Amino acid sequence: MEAKKSPKADLESKKTLFLEVGLVFALVVALLAFNWKSYEKKESTFAQGPVVEIPEETIIQTQENTPPPPPPEPEVQMSEDIQIVEDDVEIEHELKTINADDLTKPDAPVVKVEIKEEPEEVEETIFLVVEEQPSFPGGEDKMFEYLYSNIKYPQVAKENNITGKVFLTFVVEKDGSIAGAKILRDIGGGCGQEALRVVKNMPKWSPGKQRGKPVRVQFNLPVVFDLQ
Repeated sequence: MEAKKSPKADLESKKTLFLEVGLVFALVVALLAFNWKSYEKKESTFAQGPVVEIPEETIIQTQENTPPPPPPEPEVQMSEDIQIVEDDVEIEHELKTINADDLTKPDAPVVKVEIKEEPEEVEETIFLVVEEQPSFPGGEDKMFEYLYSNIKYPQVAKENNITGKVFLTFVVEKDGSIAGAKILRDIGGGCGQEALRVVKNMPKWSPGKQRGKPVRVQFNLPVVFDLQ
């Protein structure tokens, strides 16, 4: 047979009641906890302490650095040794004056400075006509023979059929050398430059003479370019 519980010992029927009572109790405790006020003693932060006196600011006055005044100039004191004498008193140590005539005495050494004048370089005159004209070695025929045997007809002048006379000028110096050669008239195509080249390389001439002395003579020379 199964044992039966007593109706009084059966708590299942009172379970709901105990649950409601517990919830009410917990609610009351929570309300009391929120409404509880705690009063703590707080010490005042304004503690009384000793009074500190703040000293007043003092303004220090600075003085400007002014330069010291210059020292007084020393007084010139007259020496007691200076004595004023009369004009008629003889002075032992008298200064002697020097005359200009004393400097020109024979015993005084005289230095003579000689200034040498350098001779000015005078350019010698170039004559155009003289008593004896300069000449090429062997004469005029040898000169033209030399020219035409040494002159090479420029290729540009050949292609353009350029012919004519080129005039040159130069100076025959006293030793017979050729100087200052230049072109007076050119026909173009390189003919003038070729003639000038050959004239500058000519051998020495016999110089021109005036009153039996060799002089510088200017000489003009025509050179003919002709295509044959």
